[in-house]
Amino acid sequence: MTSPALGVDPHDPRFVRGSDGLLARFNAAGVLAAADVHVATRLGRLGGETDETVLLAAALAVRAVRHGSVCVDLDEVGTTVLGEGDELVDVSALPWPDPPAWRAACLASPLVSTEPLSGTAPLRMPDGLLYLDRYWRQEEQVRVELRDRAATEPPRIDVDRLRAGLRRLFAAEGPDRQRLAAAVASLRRVTVVAGGPGTGKTTTVARLLALLRDQPGPPPRIALAAPTGKAAARLAEAVREQVRRLPDADRERLGDLPASTLHRLLGFKPGHTNRFHHDRTNRLPHDVVVVDETSMVSLTMMARLLEAVRPDARVVLVGDPDQLASVEAGAVLGDLARAPGAVEPALDATLRSLDVLAPDDTPIVHGVVTLDRTWRFGAEIAALARAIREGDADAAVAALRSGEGGAVEFVEAPTLELRDPPGLDAVRSEVVAANATLVAHARVGDVDKALEALDRHRLLCAHRRGPYGVTRWGWEVERWLADAGVGPGPDDGEWFPGRAVLVTTNDYDLNLYNGDTGVLVREDGRTRAVFGRGGAPLRVATARLSQPQSVHAMTVHRAQGSQFSQVTVVLPPPESPLLTRELLYTAVTRAIERVRVVGSEAAVRAAVARPVGRASGLRDRLGT
Repeated sequence: MTSPALGVDPHDPRFVRGSDGLLARFNAAGVLAAADVHVATRLGRLGGETDETVLLAAALAVRAVRHGSVCVDLDEVGTTVLGEGDELVDVSALPWPDPPAWRAACLASPLVSTEPLSGTAPLRMPDGLLYLDRYWRQEEQVRVELRDRAATEPPRIDVDRLRAGLRRLFAAEGPDRQRLAAAVASLRRVTVVAGGPGTGKTTTVARLLALLRDQPGPPPRIALAAPTGKAAARLAEAVREQVRRLPDADRERLGDLPASTLHRLLGFKPGHTNRFHHDRTNRLPHDVVVVDETSMVSLTMMARLLEAVRPDARVVLVGDPDQLASVEAGAVLGDLARAPGAVEPALDATLRSLDVLAPDDTPIVHGVVTLDRTWRFGAEIAALARAIREGDADAAVAALRSGEGGAVEFVEAPTLELRDPPGLDAVRSEVVAANATLVAHARVGDVDKALEALDRHRLLCAHRRGPYGVTRWGWEVERWLADAGVGPGPDDGEWFPGRAVLVTTNDYDLNLYNGDTGVLVREDGRTRAVFGRGGAPLRVATARLSQPQSVHAMTVHRAQGSQFSQVTVVLPPPESPLLTRELLYTAVTRAIERVRVVGSEAAVRAAVARPVGRASGLRDRLGT
């Protein structure tokens, strides 16, 4: 990618016409998008800044937010930044400014302020990190809210009743992380229940809520929330299932607990993208707020949530910090889970008196408890997930190669760009068999078995388009099914029994959300769309579905929060910037029984070696 000045089409929308100097060089190299350059140039004109190194820093701060970071570390940006588009760009040859001189120029600029919260400068630069002012204020707000809640008097609790409840609801002998998490959340204003898929996070939440409803006094008002409608629906289903397993008295005290999106909980304001009905001046009425899939919550949404929750309420943040983070800027759960901090002596003493923290256990910091025992899948998938999470590429490749015929399989395919790539016979057979079973149950109206078959196998991709994307592999699967005679019959139309459909918009009236998957089933002479809901299936007339898509493959991002019996992961080439450690970890941990990875060893190693680098100052500042 070169600039218009170097002979490229001047009408190419990737390039800024009339731009020169450092901004043009970085735009031409694919590091900066046109929008980054325009914003930086405008800020320079408004603030009277002409130093091109400062304007470059401003453009990189804008770019950072688009890529999920909330700030830029000028010392490291030259070695961590990636190019725009579908391929990595070698940025080592670019004229990066000398970091000490660069920082000094920024600190001297009228565009940059070093004051905590005063001033009107569009950029902030505390501790050597460059922020857009808005994101600095949000990060500071989250830090102060968490600090103040940790410093306030802890919730009133009947310790003897809590001890009895822990013994009743958590029967395991010896150290138990779920019991520890429930105890910490009972004793603290803010708690983080972290853990990978299948580690019992929802079980812990349900039993925690039973403990709190068992305490003397009025029953606490509880809110369950998640960042997306799909995640909220799954949270409600999972908690409902766990509540059914509780003792009768606890089950009656909890009743049915609905869940909503964070936007609905806070009260969406028409015309506002990040302001809500509930805020610092109009707090939420709830005593306990549980947020699931917190890894998907952006910095902006976390700031809005914490300012809306009453200071005396409990906040329980649940999620996996190793999964894919929010599509917006911030990685709050990861920052919280890994932040250094001091021991809370009173909390530590109470936990040890409750026998939930052994003498040699690590003390709790920032209320973070990590659940580490996996219940969803077996040892082979667990070993692969652990190797990916720990960044051990050799162990990950060894786990893939040693799993032949078991729960883990590696199909080495150096290139998948051919129309019918070799080596995929097993994938094709599995996909055809799963769809044949789905169609057979859907045609005879067996809803339960059709929904079970729907989640039997899922094909996951990193990209949406291109030879490694969902669109291409969806077409590939349709061709496999047509060749095998599986799918619509000669008299079937668009709405044929056995068609798997993906919901692409939220419909609160129907209780359907973007990302939900269902299947068309023939019942009583009519074809309906059926969606699993944990209890009774949800049936929807096909005429009421808004723009559904056939689902043969999904992106890993869209599959986050779901689980399937068998998963096939299609890896892009090593140079794809979407190929990260978090993406591969999220993909393989969607499987319950079996996972197959299709791609090259180089792609596996590139993914494991490339963690998502989201720049943030929150982690290091949480203890201040």
